[in-house]
Amino acid sequence: MDIVIDTKDKEKYFWARYYLECKDNILNAAKELAIGQSIGNPNARSVWETTEMIDDYCAKILKSHNFSEKSGEVWIGFPYAIIDWFSDGVSQLLCILMGGQMDIDNITKCQLLEIDLDVKKTNFVGPKFGISGMRDWTKVYNKPLFGGIIKPKTGITPQQLLEMTKELIDGGVDFIKEDEILGNPSICPLDERAELIGDYLYKTGQRVVYCFCINADAHFIQNKLWTVTSACGYGVHLNFWSGLGTYKTLRDANHNVFIHYQKSGDKVLTYKEHAFRIDWSVLCYLAGLCGVDTAHVGMIGGYLNDDEEDIKKAISVLRNENVVPALSCGMNPDLVAPITEKIGVDWMANVGGFIHSDPGGTQAGALKMRKAIDAL
Repeated sequence: MDIVIDTKDKEKYFWARYYLECKDNILNAAKELAIGQSIGNPNARSVWETTEMIDDYCAKILKSHNFSEKSGEVWIGFPYAIIDWFSDGVSQLLCILMGGQMDIDNITKCQLLEIDLDVKKTNFVGPKFGISGMRDWTKVYNKPLFGGIIKPKTGITPQQLLEMTKELIDGGVDFIKEDEILGNPSICPLDERAELIGDYLYKTGQRVVYCFCINADAHFIQNKLWTVTSACGYGVHLNFWSGLGTYKTLRDANHNVFIHYQKSGDKVLTYKEHAFRIDWSVLCYLAGLCGVDTAHVGMIGGYLNDDEEDIKKAISVLRNENVVPALSCGMNPDLVAPITEKIGVDWMANVGGFIHSDPGGTQAGALKMRKAIDAL
């Protein structure tokens, strides 16, 4: 079966760049991946496979000089026709890109490094608001946005949450994010806190984005979204464990809410030492396609201290999709200026521990962050 082509056909195929290691050679590994993830068994041909089927539905491999080696990068193109982009969505996309090749003994490493697709051939619509929309809502321009994170994570009541929210707003935040651990506990159920916070934000006319945590299995996501929107909530926060498809579900609902992507746990998929992984920049790209407005991209200089080149790459990907890159995990006033010098002003400083541990209280801690941002 000859499925190696000389140039990328971007009209018929969307392309994925992989790093592969294998037991024999890259060409065989690439063929096993391409065939196995499009039309059939990697190494056993079927009597049902016709020339027309192979031409139209089998993935293709971009010719490369490294085919005789046991490791290296390869581009594989998958036909747009094998996905119903409306109903299959990002879940099926990932099933194809990072699925059955994990079960092929010859392939000992498979890392997805990049996706190249024509968005116009899909039904991805991107962020409803993004960087430009958040700046227009908060009226904050030419400086980083300032986000506050709710702490303690759990154990607080709705009334305590409201008082904390007031202090954060009085301290000058542009954005408030509930922690991903705050789901729907009995002490602070979503419906009660959404009504209380939403009513306060609406009646006082605050130009602050508040994102309620709505982590859930798929069949509850729409209900939780409705709980927030019916209470005049301005945003929702979803951890990536709820699934990339749920972000698209929220975006496709097309409510006037900001959507925040929270990454905690992503290293299960993205850690560089894993043999089988998805590059973090790829997940950022998919998050943008699915329509998130803000995304926790990582951190520079905090208790999480990512490789600067890696995080700059991910930030660039998010900005290209008009997504606000949010940095957190040890953010404090001393880091604002050096981070801005490295990456520019289009990012958000999300702060929790520094603010709430201030001896003067939450508002005092927030005011110190606000001062550092305004001093740029």
